[in-house]
Amino acid sequence: MIGPDKFHEECGVFGIFEHPEAANMAYLGLHGLQHRGQEGAGIVSSDGQVLHAERDMGLVSEIFTRARLERLPGTMAMGHNRYSTTGSSNLKNVQPIVVNYSLGQMSVAHNGNLVNAAFLKDQLEAYGSIFHTTSDTEVVVHLIASSKYSTFSERIVDALEQVRGAYSMLFMSECELIAVRDPRGIRPLVLGEVDGAYVVASETCAFDLIEARYIREIAPGEILIINKHGLHSSYPFPPRKTRNCIFEYIYFARPDSIVFGHTVNEVRKEFGRVLARSQPCDADVVVPVPDSGMPPSLGFAEASGIPFELALIRNHYIGRTFIEPEQAIRHFGVKLKLNPVRSALEGKRVVLVDDSIVRGTTSRKIIKMVREAGAKEVHMRISSPPTTHPCFYGIDTPTRRELIASSHSVEEICKYITADSLGYLTVEELLAAVPDRSQGFCNACFTGDYSVRFAKVRRDQLQLFE
Repeated sequence: MIGPDKFHEECGVFGIFEHPEAANMAYLGLHGLQHRGQEGAGIVSSDGQVLHAERDMGLVSEIFTRARLERLPGTMAMGHNRYSTTGSSNLKNVQPIVVNYSLGQMSVAHNGNLVNAAFLKDQLEAYGSIFHTTSDTEVVVHLIASSKYSTFSERIVDALEQVRGAYSMLFMSECELIAVRDPRGIRPLVLGEVDGAYVVASETCAFDLIEARYIREIAPGEILIINKHGLHSSYPFPPRKTRNCIFEYIYFARPDSIVFGHTVNEVRKEFGRVLARSQPCDADVVVPVPDSGMPPSLGFAEASGIPFELALIRNHYIGRTFIEPEQAIRHFGVKLKLNPVRSALEGKRVVLVDDSIVRGTTSRKIIKMVREAGAKEVHMRISSPPTTHPCFYGIDTPTRRELIASSHSVEEICKYITADSLGYLTVEELLAAVPDRSQGFCNACFTGDYSVRFAKVRRDQLQLFE
């Protein structure tokens, strides 16, 4: 699916230590992670004495001109791509956050969401803290600044012991880079190396562009300190059951990345194979809904023996704004992004494969467009279970009321989107298709079984009760 009827990406983080072109490498790394956030981006570098920051709204390629990159000297840098999950979409919330405090300077970048941030913010403000952003990440900054511990890394641990939720975070002082992943491992974080320099990123696709070597996944609950003495790893938090976000495999991660130890493309193709066996269909062609429907549709075609057709072409160059003509054009928003190949659809029984249905509005428009291109039948197959609950761990999802599967049966959704049939994977089938079945996954968006439990104590605040 595409457009507003889609879970929005989270955020992407990237860091590099001891490389002569640190800022340029961070720029390229963020470019590789652009799919994880398109609202804003920032890079902070260190020359060993001072942190230098450049941040703005927009895409990485729009923000970082040569002149801006030249204002980021030093051999250490970290960057962040933002899609707002908490806090409004404006420049003050673009990360990395940079502050001065008692130990010097620090920079922080965060992928995830803290479910007790509002509660902690109220406590901090009661003791005199002044917040400059509406991002939950700033809570961690204030907790570090107010900590009584004597070292940067100790203060980070002290701060993170007080928060709950999902976090893959990078911290930088003038002389060291620190990566931390929450004890449940909800969001991904990986370690690599290029030209003798260590790199950390949300996904391995950020390594490929700079020809970095993938070393390993940063483990849940691990704090990794990178400085002139090399790498130092520790596990200061109480162990928790691993709860990797299953939606990284379904949609968020780039298919060419290794996430949670496995290649995303292969996992998605297996979802499609299982879907073909569990939800078979008499059809002439299998058609993916670009782009995330591509790998599962290949798996569906392989397992079903139905020919694969690239019959919906995506326009990647529509820009960020457009002017709609006064004379009405049917399905205008969808047509901006997708165009059907009539010769591949006309007179055919079509299986459309997508990764999820959120509100159902876009699926409905796509099906109508495919029918108007001459399809005789249109069957919808979804390579995940029905999405019934919102996410609170770093994905910008609609409220439960807006999720069509929270209040409608599969038959009712099928009727609404005007498909001839509709089939989903079950939660059990989805988890069985993951290569390493011993891993634990967060599937709260399908089951309501949240990894970090909380209670709503007022309209804008969540407080833990675990």
